[in-house]
Amino acid sequence: MKNILLINPWIYDFTAYDFWLKPLGLLYVASLLKKHTQFQISFIDCLDRHHSLLEKKSKTRPDGRGPFPKEQVPKPAVLKDVPRKYSRYGIPLSIFNHELEQIPLPDLVLITCTMTYWYPGVQIVAELIRKKFGPVPLILGGVYPSLMPEHARSTSGADIVFQGPGEKGILPLIRDILGDSSCPASQFETLDEVPWPDFSLLRNKETLPLLTSRGCPFKCSFCAVPLLFKDFEQRSPSSVIDEIEYHYRQHKVRNFAFYDDALLLNRDRQISSILNGVIQKKLPLHFHTPNGLHVREIDSELAALLKRANFQSLFLSQESFDEKVLKDSCPKVSSEDLEKALVNLERAGYRREDINVYLMVGLPEQDASGIRESIFQVQNLGAKPKLAYFSPVPGTEVWHNLVAKGCIDQDADPLLHNKLVFPYYWGNFSSQEFESLKDLVI
Repeated sequence: MKNILLINPWIYDFTAYDFWLKPLGLLYVASLLKKHTQFQISFIDCLDRHHSLLEKKSKTRPDGRGPFPKEQVPKPAVLKDVPRKYSRYGIPLSIFNHELEQIPLPDLVLITCTMTYWYPGVQIVAELIRKKFGPVPLILGGVYPSLMPEHARSTSGADIVFQGPGEKGILPLIRDILGDSSCPASQFETLDEVPWPDFSLLRNKETLPLLTSRGCPFKCSFCAVPLLFKDFEQRSPSSVIDEIEYHYRQHKVRNFAFYDDALLLNRDRQISSILNGVIQKKLPLHFHTPNGLHVREIDSELAALLKRANFQSLFLSQESFDEKVLKDSCPKVSSEDLEKALVNLERAGYRREDINVYLMVGLPEQDASGIRESIFQVQNLGAKPKLAYFSPVPGTEVWHNLVAKGCIDQDADPLLHNKLVFPYYWGNFSSQEFESLKDLVI
């Protein structure tokens, strides 16, 4: 029997917080392997805040969010001008090495990575795997290698870089690497063909992620989603309802966080059908929306449905009130949409002060005064502004503009993609103005 080890690596960053963060793509791959092969699966989650060997127990909010354990580490030279502490977030190295001692010798290791500037976590995982197991094949997948395959090949320490969704080629690749004909050469073209993610691998299941769709038809100039997923795809509502009920009954899950980038699109046949199905089953659940909801879609009917279905943590994507920013970068929203959505949500029973509104900070065309005005507008409407810091993602329209203007080099170290770097390197306002904006929303 072949042994495959799946690893969710550490985060190396100035700041990190468990905002319903789970390695969903890796857990989908685990479910494919369990369903279609006889391989033995091991899993190490370096971001496990609930590991039994942690000396200090994690403080967790009722909805499942909480701080990661962290250890300060030397700041990379390329970030020397950023006056912040740099840390490794996740379990201590000693616990990771202990985990390696408990698993059988792997024939293959699969690693994921989300943010391009989190690649140091992959490097240290690869180094420790090589030290322990020698030349075992390493496959790296996820957002980082999909956006920056050449950097990942030359820098990450992985042998093979896998681009795109795992279900569309991971099994044939594993079959070839291991030379094992028992592994099928199957590829899956739709989300409904893929088995539900294998949450049994997670130590804590108080809050689980849900994916009802993939991709986004909007073309925001700063967003990488259209680069990662060419088409917008939605699952069948019945499959989503069945998955929710299964996890509730199997794992006693009460909190679900939607990972969709466009959750409310085609709402009548999609999210409304899902929520009505959940309501009919009378399941005592709480729902959360970390990725933000399109405010234009929230009419009185949908607002009432969100309330009946017990959506508790609402995050809305307004992005800005600056008409030029909206025209150039955010075609999904207008400056009037938020007030209408808040009126509808308030009538449905939500308190405005409990509703979070994302505002972009750091786009090249933004200045501090415009962001400040957007913050004041959200506050005047009675909601809570939440700053969403821009990260220059390779391949996006904004990225190409920054490169053309000489603000960032085409081959710059991905560490410079960090969302907190822009005031110190190429932003339109100073670090002092940046800190003053943060103070406005505390």
